[in-house]
Amino acid sequence: MTTLPDLPDLPHAVGTGPADPVGRAAASPFPVVVLDAAGCVVDVNAPAAALLPDARAGQPLRSPAWLVEAHRTPGAGTPRGPVGDRFVAATAAPLGDGGRTAWWLQDETAHRALAAELAAERRRTRFLAEASSALLASLNPQRCMEVTARLAAEHLADAAVVVTPTGARKLPVVVCDHRGRITRDAVAAAAASELPGLDEALQGFPPTPPRWIDPAAAPDWLVPEGFGEIGAMTVTPLPGHGLSAGALILLGRTRRAAFEAAEGELVGLFAARAGSAMSAARLYAEQNQVTDTLMRALLPPTLRHVEGMEFAGGYRASVDTDRVGGDFYDVHPPGEDCAETLAVLGDVAGKGLDAAVITGRIRNTLNALRPLADDHGRMLRLLNNAMRSEGGRVRFATLVLASARREGRSVALRLTSAGHPPPLIVRRDGTVEEADTGGTLIGVLPEITSRTAHVRLAPGETCVLYTDGVTEAKGGPLGDAQFGEERLTRALAECGGLPAAAVVERVQMLTDAWIGGGRHDDIAVLAVTAPRGEPTGAVDTATVGTRTA
Repeated sequence: MTTLPDLPDLPHAVGTGPADPVGRAAASPFPVVVLDAAGCVVDVNAPAAALLPDARAGQPLRSPAWLVEAHRTPGAGTPRGPVGDRFVAATAAPLGDGGRTAWWLQDETAHRALAAELAAERRRTRFLAEASSALLASLNPQRCMEVTARLAAEHLADAAVVVTPTGARKLPVVVCDHRGRITRDAVAAAAASELPGLDEALQGFPPTPPRWIDPAAAPDWLVPEGFGEIGAMTVTPLPGHGLSAGALILLGRTRRAAFEAAEGELVGLFAARAGSAMSAARLYAEQNQVTDTLMRALLPPTLRHVEGMEFAGGYRASVDTDRVGGDFYDVHPPGEDCAETLAVLGDVAGKGLDAAVITGRIRNTLNALRPLADDHGRMLRLLNNAMRSEGGRVRFATLVLASARREGRSVALRLTSAGHPPPLIVRRDGTVEEADTGGTLIGVLPEITSRTAHVRLAPGETCVLYTDGVTEAKGGPLGDAQFGEERLTRALAECGGLPAAAVVERVQMLTDAWIGGGRHDDIAVLAVTAPRGEPTGAVDTATVGTRTA
């Protein structure tokens, strides 16, 4: 920016010294034009003559009009305006003799260009910052596509189209038209390849620069309804994390030959942000889908009535935000190789997802060993060998096997504990008995032992299997007392004759109230109740509600 020079001789110019003000102004290296009170040119120096070729001594100054007007109405500040292809500011210096005024002219063209460029850069920076915030606000792939199209249509073009690659025959497409309306569609991959540059942009490697495409090459699926004739079109890749996130197609109504450098750079920077956000959203969606698939296999099953026997279960993970943990239960109906219903409840050392993975292995192994369910001891020994043969970190588990067989209106149970709290039998009169079973925990010792208890349930009586998360739950008035076996026994004594689901609900309700907001271990409860009605010999598949806290 050119600055006005100090004017040490101006005091002489207003009559305080012998110097000739007109002569000194004319000798200045800066453009100076001296006008009299009527607006006629008194003198003009060489730089001013080059800038104002129509300014001649003795003739009225006719251009630029803004300077003529400023001379007529003095005191209006520093006038500015165009002079040819330049932009000039004028500073008045009254000479004090006859109303003459020297106008010092300053070229501000470069300064204005820099100021405009700075303002444009600030707008671009603000847009990119806002775009980043909007793009990162969601991890939903469809939402990211919509935000990308909307931002591009608002700030970069008249309309925008986002296309993402998939392994399917049709490619997802999101369009934001000139009215800001968002539409979602899918286009056949063969039809999409008709647009020049789109295949390369969707491949992403090597990355291709934004390229303008002949608007006449635009296929019908690309043009928004009511958009009119396309004046300009460009295809820009959206780079992702290792793979292309898609392509951005910009549509304009004004015919243009090419990108300006700053405009092309802005599109590239926006595409990089949009591609990164879309790639992250797609990766999150894929991981979430995998997690949901695996989680469904790890979640406790929905229990059913089998041959009139009621089965109900409840589970609560140690961390309330988790869905799975180290406690588990399963019920396997009788089949071709197993005449009895096999119920299993267990507790794996550890918590969270790591423990849940071990429970999944145990559940799968026991499912494979179901044909051997007539011999609980053998099943447990084979399970112990399988766990010890996996190597790596030592993991152990405790569990209870319960084989149930309908005999008239009664249920015959075989109960085998492997290092686990023995099941409790709730009689109809409220008497609570402990099953006489015990054994060695699974996964540590090369040889294990077990003892099986034979129990008969009369109609309406229940066998309750539970993990130590129930009895060891800490809470109460001071928050540090265990729920304990005695409280559990008293609670079950109130459940005589109740359905299996009600027994489970009662135990969970009391332990939840005891724990309050305190920390706790995984909790699992499984109940088996003998049928209370007349035997039908049929299998009742009515679902029993299972609560997971």
